[in-house]
Amino acid sequence: MRILVFGAGSLGSLLGGLLARAHDVTLVGRDPHAERVREDGLRVEGEVSAHVEPAAATAVPAERFDLAVVTVKAFDTDAAAAALASVDLDGVLSLQNGLGNEERLADALACPVLAGTCTYGARLRGPGRVDYTGIGEVVLGPPGGGTSSLADRVGTAFDAAGIETTVATDMPRRRWEKLAVNAGINAVTALARVENGALSEGPAGDTARRAAVETAAVARERGIDLSDETAADEVERVADATAANRSSMLQDVDAGDRTEVDAINGAVVERAEEPVPVNETLTALLRAWERERGLR
Repeated sequence: MRILVFGAGSLGSLLGGLLARAHDVTLVGRDPHAERVREDGLRVEGEVSAHVEPAAATAVPAERFDLAVVTVKAFDTDAAAAALASVDLDGVLSLQNGLGNEERLADALACPVLAGTCTYGARLRGPGRVDYTGIGEVVLGPPGGGTSSLADRVGTAFDAAGIETTVATDMPRRRWEKLAVNAGINAVTALARVENGALSEGPAGDTARRAAVETAAVARERGIDLSDETAADEVERVADATAANRSSMLQDVDAGDRTEVDAINGAVVERAEEPVPVNETLTALLRAWERERGLR
């Protein structure tokens, strides 16, 4: 399969590197990372060690691809859609955080768009190098649920590259479950400056679980069957399984970059019919941090 990975940061580089073991992959990212990959290939280190040689560019090449995997930050989704609009594609898979990305891509593109969740841990160590910090799973399927031949093809392609993959028919629930986990883990670890494992015990964990429970309540308001217990348990499970990881939002804060709070905790606040005080507080604090640094 010819695969374009749009957004070769930490996660995009890891997945692109793993996919390149079995497929023809092109990474689209920023220099000097893209330049180093073109010159010396991509080195994956950690849970799996590999040296692969995908193509790499800073702009989408005028070629045909079977699939585009979108891994950019949620606030760059519109730019991704614009860049992909003129590309000959069979389909797109969004592996992004937050809500609304798939809908925005689908509005701009003529091909089918799949929703996906990903729990693989990744950290961009430097140009041409990505750390594989945690084994996870990719779950994908049509955003509205049900089946599709595209989802089956993509699942088979990911499996062939050794990526743990599930093709799911219940993506609406899975998207909200992922949102609950991200709402609980990302903002709390970013504000407390702690690794995910710190949420297993202590006061930060209680805040994370409460944020997830609020998210589950909003999901049920919208007809999604997600219980408070499931949301809280998933936060604990993911925090334990990725104990040594620094969440993507914590990595953003460490780097002084804009976070995805608008698409995660902010999305919960915007969609809530009843007060969600924990998510409101987390959103306000991170937005204040971004505003003080001129990031919004």
